[in-house]
Amino acid sequence: MPDRLFRSPSEAPAGIVHLGLGAFFRAHGAIYLAEAMAAGGGDWGVTGVSLQSPGTRDRLRPQGWAYQAVELGPQGEAARVVTVLRDVLVAPEDPQAVLDAMAAAAIHIVSLTVTEKGYCHEPSTGRLNRDHPDIAHDLAHPLPRSAPGFLVRALQARRRAGLPPFTVLCCDNLPENGRVVRGVVLELARLIDPDLATWIDVEGAFPSTMVDRIVPATTAADLDRLEARTGQRDEAPVMHEPFRQWVVEDRFYGLRPALEQVGVQIVGDVTAFEHMKLRMLNGTHSSLAYLGYLAGHETISDTVADPVFSAFVQRLWRNEIIPALTPPPGEDLAAYADALLDRYRNPAIRHRTWQIAMDGSQKLPQRILGTIVEGRAAGRDVPGLILSVAAWMRYASGTDEQGGPIEVKDPLAAKLAAQWARDPARTVANFLSLGQVFPPVLREDAAFVRDLTAALAGLVQKGARAMAAEPSDG
Repeated sequence: MPDRLFRSPSEAPAGIVHLGLGAFFRAHGAIYLAEAMAAGGGDWGVTGVSLQSPGTRDRLRPQGWAYQAVELGPQGEAARVVTVLRDVLVAPEDPQAVLDAMAAAAIHIVSLTVTEKGYCHEPSTGRLNRDHPDIAHDLAHPLPRSAPGFLVRALQARRRAGLPPFTVLCCDNLPENGRVVRGVVLELARLIDPDLATWIDVEGAFPSTMVDRIVPATTAADLDRLEARTGQRDEAPVMHEPFRQWVVEDRFYGLRPALEQVGVQIVGDVTAFEHMKLRMLNGTHSSLAYLGYLAGHETISDTVADPVFSAFVQRLWRNEIIPALTPPPGEDLAAYADALLDRYRNPAIRHRTWQIAMDGSQKLPQRILGTIVEGRAAGRDVPGLILSVAAWMRYASGTDEQGGPIEVKDPLAAKLAAQWARDPARTVANFLSLGQVFPPVLREDAAFVRDLTAALAGLVQKGARAMAAEPSDG
């Protein structure tokens, strides 16, 4: 029986609390933080918080919070042990312990990777969803459930204790994510305590960020393979591609790690980087996920190995996405697209189309719909992106092209399935009525409605691969 991976837990204090301790943060931000401590010093260990279940905590605790991050390159694997975690809390078990950790004087940053749906907001507007059950709970109880609720109540505790606020560092795929999270937090704080909201408004820091690394789900086979290679059993490794990028707005309250010493780009404005990544990577990832899944492809690498989808995604970049972008300083968007295609083709990254397809109602507005709105306003045709929206509708129906069931993981899954009708025009009208997803400008655009209806009818009649194969150069 192999030994379990283990290190003695560090007694050094944490300087960061991270909400949403999933695979992405452990394969991205945690590694940067470990390197920043090694390069620039400081107590920047992390107290992780699981907002839903104890699974991650239970796998990591017997290992002293250590785990392996495994780089999956075309030429093979390389593993490293990451020891930046100091503790892991489970919010539903003890929300007060989470608030106490966030309110501690040693904490300077609270970072988040809770996915788009974790902010309890309306993706089409960015406003707080006051009807969300977790927000309704947090307005009625001092011990919160939601990520915005924990931020507000922890900041409230710090203010009462005479401590400064922590920096709120959102690391999720939201455009202008710092602004969005600040708006949600202020809106919730005003409903709880207007004076608290004023304090957060004046003193708080919410830098925007752009994060990039492909992190496929870890499988049981990954655990067994890693054990055979290392002779140690790690129940909580993470897999990731070689590429990584982190761009952070220089807007912190007080201390921060020496991130710039380990390759993090500290900039005055993240917007151009956000748009580049959200639309060129996340937008095409979602497009390939819905179309690829419908066409029977299990992973993104499988999908782009199909010449139809390889050509399709390159048309998206060239004709529809890049023309809507302003290049960030020092970035060549055509070269970035070429690099993305190489990353997608990496056969070692088994990033499942089903995994990327999750939570589409929360992802579509910032990943695809924003580019459509801008393209149509500028008089550009966007047939590939419209086909991607139609593919999401087809996928969200819960039935694949062969009539088999699709397990749709989305906070609006039941509502989405109910929008499907036999008639494509009726289906499109039903979906466009979802104000949480579609902005009025698209619902009122007759040409967009016409083109979306035609794309959906084509998907039903011909299938995803045939539709993606049709030229869309205009």
